[in-house]
Amino acid sequence: NFKVAAAPVPTKDALKDGEILVRTLYLSCDPYMRGRLSGRTDSYVASFEAGKPIDGLGVGVVEASSHADYKEGDIVTGGAFKWETRFIASAKGFTKIPSTNGMSPASFLGVLGMPSFTAYVGTITLCKPKQGETILVSAASGAVGQMVVQLAKARGLRVIGAAGSDDKVQYVKDLGADVAFNYKTVKSLGSAIKDAAPNGIDIYFDNVGGEFLDVTLKNMRPNGRIAECGMISQYNATAEEAYHIQNLAYVVMKKLTIYGFIVSEYYTTPAYGEFIKEVSQMLKENKIKYKMDEVVGIENGPQALLDLFEGRNFGKRVVKVSDPAHRL
Repeated sequence: NFKVAAAPVPTKDALKDGEILVRTLYLSCDPYMRGRLSGRTDSYVASFEAGKPIDGLGVGVVEASSHADYKEGDIVTGGAFKWETRFIASAKGFTKIPSTNGMSPASFLGVLGMPSFTAYVGTITLCKPKQGETILVSAASGAVGQMVVQLAKARGLRVIGAAGSDDKVQYVKDLGADVAFNYKTVKSLGSAIKDAAPNGIDIYFDNVGGEFLDVTLKNMRPNGRIAECGMISQYNATAEEAYHIQNLAYVVMKKLTIYGFIVSEYYTTPAYGEFIKEVSQMLKENKIKYKMDEVVGIENGPQALLDLFEGRNFGKRVVKVSDPAHRL
């Protein structure tokens, strides 16, 4: 039910005090946006309004400004990017990127952006991994999962990754995972997890929910921790199709801790500075791989977003709207 529409191009003459005119470079496609399409009113983030442009994370270049802290040419990022080629907004919702250091601006939606920080918070801040422990990561080739794999390996964990195609499985192995498997082709999900971790799982980073979470609960070790990041397998499920967890009693029997978290709440904590410091250093030392999945053209944005829920992306999905060096 998306519609691509033409609208008058905003100009600097329309700027009010404290506003900026932004040309969009990249838009981020993220699983949380599925909830915003549902019309629900009980979520941590407001639903999209019918008939108005959707919005989300993005990176853009300032073309005009009436705010003292922003000037033409500044690269900015933030969570209030309208899905428009150009738009005017209050500067308060944006952060200026001092320098891209030769990196693509899209990196601030990926390896140095929200998905990677999500991986850091769930894995490091909440689950507090210890060297020698075993971690299982679902959707391990995705925007978040690929960073969980690498952060865990850097701390001496045994890493097991699951992904939905053979090429994604190979990528997870290339990232350093000790074991990786295709959850779509194994005969039994429970057996695959058991074979990969015969002594059990200490940490599970959950991106998918549903059956995968249910089976993993049974394979957790005592005092295990679960970072509950997302449940993408259930986002399109109707009430009749929704998977009902059978093994919740293991939370009690195995004294498990399940951490539900919203990453936006951690940007003002010490964790964010620690994340930037660590990942920037790893990038400098070429110790991180990060796969982006770029779709070109804002008109292709709706399908690019919907593809997430069918597993058609490979890595962090972004929509390239314009090039930093050229005007639209």
